[in-house]
Amino acid sequence: MNRENLQKQLSSLSLSMFRKDFFGIYHGSISAKVESNCFIINSKEAIFDDIKSSSLIELYFTKDYRWNQASMDASIHRSIYEHISDAKFISFSMPPFTTAYSLEHNIISPKDYFGYKEIGSIEIIDPKHFDDWYDRAESLITHYFQSKKTNIMVIRGYGVYSFNRDLHEMAKKLAILEKSCRLLMLDYKSNDFNFDL
Repeated sequence: MNRENLQKQLSSLSLSMFRKDFFGIYHGSISAKVESNCFIINSKEAIFDDIKSSSLIELYFTKDYRWNQASMDASIHRSIYEHISDAKFISFSMPPFTTAYSLEHNIISPKDYFGYKEIGSIEIIDPKHFDDWYDRAESLITHYFQSKKTNIMVIRGYGVYSFNRDLHEMAKKLAILEKSCRLLMLDYKSNDFNFDL
């Protein structure tokens, strides 16, 4: 796939994820691997409902001046691409229901059909201290993906890292996960108000 089509796909997905509140104005990251040692990722100033070619930066694994303008998540994306051959697309998002559910639970066990069939149970990772999270995130996230043989990582109070060989498959799984967490929270709330009369 040429870079122009790749940028269009990333732009389209970014807009969709922004509309679902998975990305904030400047919050989140999305990337695509274009060569064995090269990927494109949003800039730190990217606005996710209007990703243009100027909002995307091509980075080589060896850092140069372009890294200064790239998303703060660029090092995490690079590490995943370096160590996981199946990673062709990566996103970091903060889906509201998934993130909210992660605050009070240790595992996501979908009760709905699509969540159960497509996602299954997902453990929620505790980042411990937020103060030094970005110092640890690169190695911790990559190690988690490698050791758990999964392509979705839910981090308590932080968000969701995901990768896939296919951009649309990655988006689909994130959408199913978010819907499952919304249903779990609605079920949890309805049980709170289920009084015996």
